[in-house]
This record gives sequence, structure tokens and C-alpha cells, in this order.
Amino acid sequence: MNLKICVAQLDFVVGDMPGNAKKIVDAAQAAYADGALLMLTPELSICGYAAEDLFLREVFIEACDDAVKSVAEALAGLKGMTVVVGHPTGGGVRTRSVSSQKRFNAASVLREGQILHTYAKRELPNYQVFDERRYFVPGTDTCVFEVGSGPDHLRVGLLICEDAWYEEPARLARQAGAQVLAVINASPFHVGKGGEREQVMRERVRACELPMVYAHLVGGQDEMVFEGHSFALDADGSVAARALSFREQQFMVTATRAGDQVHLAGGIAPERGADADLWDALVLGVRDYIGKNGFPGAILGLSGGIDSALVLAIAVDALGPDRIRTVMMPSPYTADISWQDAREMASRMGVRYDEISIAPQFEAFRAALATEFAGLPQDATEENIQARVRGTLLMALSNKFGGIVLTTGNKSELATGYCTLYGDMAGGFAVIKDLAKTTVFRLARWRNAHDPYGRGASPIPERIITRPPSAELRPDQTDQDSLPPYEVLDAIIVRYMENDESIASIIASGVPEADVERVTRLIKLNEYKRRQAPIGIRVTHRSFGKDWRYPITSKFRQ
Repeated sequence: MNLKICVAQLDFVVGDMPGNAKKIVDAAQAAYADGALLMLTPELSICGYAAEDLFLREVFIEACDDAVKSVAEALAGLKGMTVVVGHPTGGGVRTRSVSSQKRFNAASVLREGQILHTYAKRELPNYQVFDERRYFVPGTDTCVFEVGSGPDHLRVGLLICEDAWYEEPARLARQAGAQVLAVINASPFHVGKGGEREQVMRERVRACELPMVYAHLVGGQDEMVFEGHSFALDADGSVAARALSFREQQFMVTATRAGDQVHLAGGIAPERGADADLWDALVLGVRDYIGKNGFPGAILGLSGGIDSALVLAIAVDALGPDRIRTVMMPSPYTADISWQDAREMASRMGVRYDEISIAPQFEAFRAALATEFAGLPQDATEENIQARVRGTLLMALSNKFGGIVLTTGNKSELATGYCTLYGDMAGGFAVIKDLAKTTVFRLARWRNAHDPYGRGASPIPERIITRPPSAELRPDQTDQDSLPPYEVLDAIIVRYMENDESIASIIASGVPEADVERVTRLIKLNEYKRRQAPIGIRVTHRSFGKDWRYPITSKFRQ
């Protein structure tokens, strides 16, 4: 037996059923021409992942059903070719306040114009960004289908994503005669997730003594990114093949039989570093959010600081310099070196660079408020006015010319509220929303040492990386005037916000009590700001987004 399997590691668009169907058909025809007799598409490939409350709309499910039928019909002429497509199916009973779901996260096996099997996902994740029990009910059946004929036939056990993280679905597939497992998947990226996924699947194939082909989605969808990184494992857990990460690919795996054992083989993409993955995730997240939503380009405020510099480098790698506009908006407190560094970086990246002073607008606000503020000292109020002037100018340019405003705030700032509502938080997409400040610095150095998209080496001037970060909203201001050292701050955020550690345990480990109390208090106080922030790219296992759901009004202080 020498049977070719194609993994269609593709980037689908949520709700574009005709476009997704065409993409599947085109991929199947190409795979068939290359000798494949089985093609796997990712989880929910027909409608894209994740469609969220679109799943509750009957007309949406009907459109998905129609798309599955259209794919089956379009592939009728591919004799002996089997294609697996992911899609929702079924219905529900819904009133204005209650819905009783009878809907499934399913996969259908298509061959020569027919739908041979439809398998419903058994294990529905309901943690982190997953909310599948809101939309689906679990399946109860097992699906094993044959590919090929005669001595070259292969019995394939079909699983969907979470099914493979549990022992029973794979065991049942083996008992039903499966010789290889096919897993179709859409699992959002976070740093290290690819390695975690491979390790769990190694345990699964060793337990059930079956090889596995794992078909994973690639692309950006709102705040989530899917990295591809499809792979194949032999029954002993060894990597038999591995696709590229963060790239569309027609990934080919060959199955051969030696006695009763099936072995898999294919190209093996090399292991990658965490920062390379992180960079590609951010680039793909920007490219797909802007591209899939039809924005002509992006606008960002370039301050001469590290955060806006990193966002600019990501945006240029994602979109190219011709689709990026930068605006320097100096205030009376902007240092000369900030002007110089902003101009230098814009020049290195080849992007449009404009300067608009905010001094006249700032003075106009102060004059308008002079009577009301008479006798009161300057404080954060005046600082925030400057930030809000900048936000207003950027949004005006966005309205007039159509580019989306990319905000430049990081996770450390968002956690502690060191950002201005309707000021530097004003915009459409928060590129580094899930990057701690220490990660911002590290990733800036990584990008200066690498040029993965051929946009230019060392785009960020060294002084931007080495100078103390500052909002430059008052004389001689630095971030550390208002916050603990970023190494301390970020460690507290990880332990308290990402890992749900208690305040007491963090203090007991030796972190200064005053810093812990201060940071955790700021995290709780600033939830109201975060609810009004633009969405941004999730790259950790817990971001301020779908997987952070804390009440604004709460007296709990631990």
C-alpha cells in the first residue's frame, strides 16, 4: 500500500461559505492531480472558525448544509477521492430567552458526489476562548471509513479536535477497525501551543497504538490566530511529517503498510523558536484582520517609543510599507530624540510619515477649562487631554482616508490602566494587547536580528530599545514613576491574571507585598477600561479578551 493523504492547511473566512467551498474544491482537485486519495480539511472549514452566535441562526446552518452539498457535487468526477469537510449541522428550538440546541460540530465524508458519513464531535470544549456548549450538543457515534480499494485500502477513524485530547474516542475508533486516526482541528495559538499539542497527541497514539494525521487550521479570526503546524505521527509517537507554521500549505503524507502496521511519512518542517512563532502570529493576525475586513491600510501614532516602533514593524511585515501611514504628534513635552527616532524608524521602514503638533489643540482645551480648573494643580487630567487629542486626530484621519487605527498599548499597560480611555486606547485593532512590556523589548531585539519577510533588517533604532520608556505627557516623565519595574510588574500579572494565583501566595514567594497589592489593585480597578478597549491578538494562554471575564462591579479583593 502506498496511499497519499493531503492535509488542506488553509485559511478560511467566517461566513463565506461559497468562498470556503471553492477553496476546498480547488484544493481537492490539486491534491487529486498529485495522486492523493484522501484530503482532510480543518474543523468547521465550510463556515470558518469560530462563527460564534451565527451558529444560532437557522439560515446560517442552512447555508452551511448547502455548501457541503455543493462541494460533494463539485467533486463527483474525482473517482476514488475522499474529502473530509468540517461544518455545523442540525437545528434547535429557540425562543427569545431560551434555546435548546440540537446542533452539532460535525464533519462529513464526501466521495464521488455523495455524503457517505457525518460524524458529530463528541467532546465539546468550554474553557479559555472555547464556548462550544453554547452552540452544540455532543455526538455519541464513532466514524470509521475506508479509503482506496483492494490491497491498498485504509480504514480511517475520524475525530474532531477535542475528541483527540481524550482517550475514549480514539479507543472506540480502533475497536471499530480504524488503522489510522484522522483528526481535523481548529485550536487557537498561544506561545508554546504547537509543542503542547504534539505532545498530547504522542500520548494518544501510543495509548491506542495507531498512527495519526492531524489537520489544523491556519489564519487569523478577530482576536484569535491559528498557526497551522499540521503533522503526522507514527504509532510510536515519532513525528512522521510536519507542515509549515503560519502558512497555507497542501501538506502531503504517504501511508504505507508493513504487515499489520501502517506507517506515515512526509516532509518535516523544522522546530521553531518561541519568538519566531510569536512574530508570525502577530503578523498573520494583523494581515487577516485588515484583509478579511476590507480595510485599505492602517494608521498609527509613531511616538519614538518602543511600543509604537514594534507595532510599526509588525504592520509593515504584515501589509507592506505602502499600506501604512504613521503620524508623529508632538506635545510641548516631547523630547527631541523622540522626533529623531520616529523619523529614523519611518525612513528605515519606508512608510509615510507625517507630523501634526498637538500644542494648539492642547492649549485650546486648557483655555476652555481655565475657569473650571482655576486654582487647581495640573495632574493626570492634563496628561489625558494630550492623549485624547492624539486619539481624535488619528480617528479623524481614519474616517477621512479609510485606514484602520492600530493602537500601540501593551498588556502591562492594559492590566494596570496605564493608558488613556478615548486617548491612546482609541483605535480599531490592538496589535500588542497581549504582549507584556518585557516581551515587547525582547521581541523588538528579535526583529532587529531577523528579517523574516524581507522588509529590511534592524528596523528599530537602538536608542528606542535602550532609552527608559515614557509617555512624555509631563516634564521628565518615565513609566517607572507610576509603575513598579517591568520585570516585577509583568511577573505579577502572569501569576495573578494568567495563572489565577492568590495574592497571598505571590507575596509568600518573596515578591514585595507593596508591589503585589498595588498591581493587583490596579488590575481590578481598570476592568472598566479594558471593556472599552479594541480587540487585539491573543498570543498567551490567557489574554484580556474572550478568556478573561471579570465583573467591573465587585467587592472581592483577593
